[in-house]
Amino acid sequence: MSNTTQVGLATQTSSNWVVFFHLLVVYIVWGSTYLAIRVAVREGSGFPPFTMGALRLLFAGCILLLGAFLFRQALKLSWQEFKILAVSGIFLWIGGNGLVMWAEQFADSGYAALLVGTTPMWVALTEAVLDRKSPSKLFVVSLLIGFAGIALLTTPVLKESSRADVLSVIALLTAPLSWGLGSLLQRRKPVSLSPIVSSGYQQVFGGIGFAVLAFVLGEPSPTPTAEAWWAFGYLVVFGSFLAFTSFIMALRLLPTSIVMTYAYVNPVVAVFLGWLILHEPINIWTFAGTALVLLGVAGTFRNQKTKPRVQDKTADYS
Repeated sequence: MSNTTQVGLATQTSSNWVVFFHLLVVYIVWGSTYLAIRVAVREGSGFPPFTMGALRLLFAGCILLLGAFLFRQALKLSWQEFKILAVSGIFLWIGGNGLVMWAEQFADSGYAALLVGTTPMWVALTEAVLDRKSPSKLFVVSLLIGFAGIALLTTPVLKESSRADVLSVIALLTAPLSWGLGSLLQRRKPVSLSPIVSSGYQQVFGGIGFAVLAFVLGEPSPTPTAEAWWAFGYLVVFGSFLAFTSFIMALRLLPTSIVMTYAYVNPVVAVFLGWLILHEPINIWTFAGTALVLLGVAGTFRNQKTKPRVQDKTADYS
């Protein structure tokens, strides 16, 4: 074997490990952030949700941009890139993560993760509308199965008839749609900036949005407990620095359909950690609803894979 071939194989192996690492981070770390959010914003934690979001994102985003500056990465934005990153940052963080943080004041972390796990279905449905494509029978059946799972998961909560519970369900059903729109915008309108710079700007824009929301809603000054501070630190370091950057990197290195498989893993991780650490209940509704949601997500991915190759190229962010 020639030296050139050996170097090529070593480079490919190294590249594969990089891709695997970023996907693993999105799988595991994002699943654990639901627990951290619940600890940070639940009653008595001392962290108002949007204030916590503003502090988290502004700190993390500025650190990422500072690091990019020190490593001499391009920071200058064109007007088009500014619009893309600002809008996607709002969809991903304000509409996606923000609604989850608000809802987890009242909802269990595992429950929140299960509803947000429907994101791939919303992404596929939005794509079908944008592309004006008639949905396949498999896709329609997958959506019906997934929505049946949502119904099973939400029924016990809605039976309690608490206004906060009902609003939390609405927020958790809207959040994945918003996150999916942000993901689609990133994929269809890629920017030339590095993943760290792109992540930094999106988090700064999201943080500014959270700060405005906190001010408009009149959130009180934070008085976090020690547990809430630990959760906040975890969200900054692992949720913002590591996981979100890995998500953007994975979107650039892999087809979106593969990256979005985190929807299989995140809910399982979140439910397990919520049960293990916060003693969140797991019952027959949880098992049945989870099975149907994951089956619906699986059918959605199966439908994506059966699309013509021309569409696959369009769906590839790399």
